[in-house]
Amino acid sequence: MTIRTSGQQKPARKNTRRNINTEKNARRLDLIQKRLDAGLLSERFPQISSMAIHVIQFYGMTGHVFVERTINMVPGSNFYLLHMTCMEGKCHDGGFDLTSKVEELVRNNRKSGKGRMLCGGEDSAGASHSSISYDISIKYS
Repeated sequence: MTIRTSGQQKPARKNTRRNINTEKNARRLDLIQKRLDAGLLSERFPQISSMAIHVIQFYGMTGHVFVERTINMVPGSNFYLLHMTCMEGKCHDGGFDLTSKVEELVRNNRKSGKGRMLCGGEDSAGASHSSISYDISIKYS
């Protein structure tokens, strides 16, 4: 049991917690603004009637499947859905942006494309992060 005299102060936990919450709120507001700036699929690519993206995310260098999902997009979908965050907890400014891949497919008038991407984020250890395998299918109007 610790006994405190009247001259001793409590540790500054509230300020630390407040700073962490302020940082989280700033990141959340930044994400919301990026989503708004991205616009809709119909604004960026009016010739696309629908698009399906099958993504498998692998965890680190082990190659274990972390997440597998299919994203179906229609003209009213938010274009920011093409940006996926890295699932590595220590990753900063990383993730996967499939925008350039979709732009390339539309520019070449292709209906599908496959590939693999590595996370471009950084952390203090410099370790490699997750990777994704993607399969994009586009239907034009």
